[in-house]
Amino acid sequence: MSVRITRRTVLTGIGGVALAGLGTGAYAVGIEPMRLVVTRYRLRPLGPWPAGFRLRIVALADLHACEPWMPVSRIEGIVATANTLGGDVTVLLGDYVSGLNAVTRYVDAAEWAPVLGRLRPPLGIYAILGNHDWWEDRSAQRRGAGPTIAGAALARNGIRVLENAALPLTLREQTFWLAGLGDQLAFQPSRKRRGATGIGQDDLPATLAQIPDGAPAILLAHEPDIFPKVPPRIALTLSGHTHGGQVRLFGRAPVVPSRYGARYAYGHVREQADLIVSGGLGMSIAPVRLGVPPEIVVVDLGDDTA
Repeated sequence: MSVRITRRTVLTGIGGVALAGLGTGAYAVGIEPMRLVVTRYRLRPLGPWPAGFRLRIVALADLHACEPWMPVSRIEGIVATANTLGGDVTVLLGDYVSGLNAVTRYVDAAEWAPVLGRLRPPLGIYAILGNHDWWEDRSAQRRGAGPTIAGAALARNGIRVLENAALPLTLREQTFWLAGLGDQLAFQPSRKRRGATGIGQDDLPATLAQIPDGAPAILLAHEPDIFPKVPPRIALTLSGHTHGGQVRLFGRAPVVPSRYGARYAYGHVREQADLIVSGGLGMSIAPVRLGVPPEIVVVDLGDDTA
C-alpha cells in the first residue's frame, strides 16, 4: 500500500506535534505542579530494627513557598492532608524557601512556618534545613554561619530543627533515634566558612557519634549525595532536594541535581542501607513539573509491614 505525502499532510502533522507540545507544556506548568499525591513505602530495613516494631513516618520535602506556585493556602492544604495520614512522627526535609525567580511574591517564613506548626503527629515534628534555606538567607551567607531565618521560624513554631544532632524517641515502649544532618551545600562557594575545606554545614561523624551502637536509627539528610557514606547501622535515610528531577520522561529524569546523576534521583534505593528520596512538593529553577507530581511520602517501617 502506498501513502501519498502532500503538503497538506505535512502541515497537519507539524500542527499536531506543535499542539501536543503546547498541551504538554501547559500541563507541566499549570496542572501537574498543583496536584498532590501520597506515595507510600513499606519497608523492612536492612539496618538494625526491633522485631515487631512498626513506625509510620510522614515526610514533607521542598515546599519552596512562593506565589503563585506554593501560597500559604496550598501549604495549609498539604498540612491538612498530612494530618490525616496517621503518622507517628512527621519530618520536614528542607527547602522551605523559594528557589524560583518566576514568582509574583515570595512567602515570608513568618507566614509558612506557623502553618507547618499545625502538623499534629504524636511524637512531634522534626526538621532539617536545605540549601535554599541557606542560599536565600543573605545574612547567614555573609556570616558564614547560622542561625538562618528559616530555622529560627521553625523553632518558634514548636518544630525541632536537627542540625548535626540526634535524639531518642519512644513509641510503645520502644526507643529509636532520629538524626538530622546539616546541609551539605549550605554556603555558596564565594561564602564558604573561613578555614573550612568545603561549602557544607554537615558533620556526619559527629552526628552518628551521638547514636548508641546497635540502636535503631533514622537519618534525615536534605541532599541524598551523602548516602554512600552512611553506615549500614542506619536503618533508613530520608532525603529530598532532587525533586525527582522535576521532569521525568519514561521513568527517568534528564537532569538531576546530584553528582551521582540518576542513582539517587527518586524513590527507594537499597545499597549498604536503605534510602528514600522524596520527589518533593514545590519547584526550583523553573516552574515546571512533568512525570513527578508533588508528593507527601509515607513510610511504614517494621517487620510486619514488608
